[in-house]
Amino acid sequence: MLGLAMGLSEGQSGLLMPLLLLLTCLQPGIGLESISYVPRLSSGTLAGKCTQSTFTLEQPRGRFRHLNISDLDPIWLVVAHSNAAQNFTAPQRLEDIPVPADFSQRGYYLTLMANRALYQGGQPGNQLQVLRVGNDTSCSPTTRGCNHPLPGPGPYRVKFLVMSDRGSVAETEWSSETHLKQGPAPAACGSPSRHSAVALQATPGPQGAGTVVIIAILSVLLTVLLTALLTLLIYTCYNSCGSIPISGPGESGRVRRYNPHHMFSPTAVGSS
Repeated sequence: MLGLAMGLSEGQSGLLMPLLLLLTCLQPGIGLESISYVPRLSSGTLAGKCTQSTFTLEQPRGRFRHLNISDLDPIWLVVAHSNAAQNFTAPQRLEDIPVPADFSQRGYYLTLMANRALYQGGQPGNQLQVLRVGNDTSCSPTTRGCNHPLPGPGPYRVKFLVMSDRGSVAETEWSSETHLKQGPAPAACGSPSRHSAVALQATPGPQGAGTVVIIAILSVLLTVLLTALLTLLIYTCYNSCGSIPISGPGESGRVRRYNPHHMFSPTAVGSS
């Protein structure tokens, strides 16, 4: 292109140089290198793989061995609503990175910033091998990179985006749809929400039968206890009433004073 510009006349090269500069400025924003990797959920044996506000991904270990990616280039995780993934536009500046507070408007945001050194291949050793999306309840949704809890059941899709000081340089493919749990019904992470309703309706009820048996036993024991207390009360009252005379409130009377007739003899009265 430079040789072509030199071979042109002075007037033509004056018009061509601004066009070359424009293409140079636009180059970082177009033609992202595609990394052949599809993010996926962690293995099914991991507890808490899917909750009502989080899900867990496998780490993309050894997936960023490209010459144009350095160890210092940040690798972001893009979280998007499934219907908004096709509208995602890779940011070219750090200031343009969407935050979780923009999720309702844009339909996507960036989180879990890492670098290539953390995603090296081989044996992981003691390093954490999973990424839990939506696991940070302490950060503010307006903070760049905040891993805020997900706002609903989804479905969600994710991919990894590599940025540099020139802008976005590489990206992986989008994952498949991930559905979160809804309510207390158990459901497999990634399954559609209708499975949750089926699981809720098909839940067996041995706990209800056990509760009925416990209530019946407690009712019988309470009846026996009340009967024993009533019998004891009747027995105590019967003994008390048989030994102590009871007078009613209207049976009070006065005792008249009189002298028995044998206290005075007729002889003593006549001699006086």
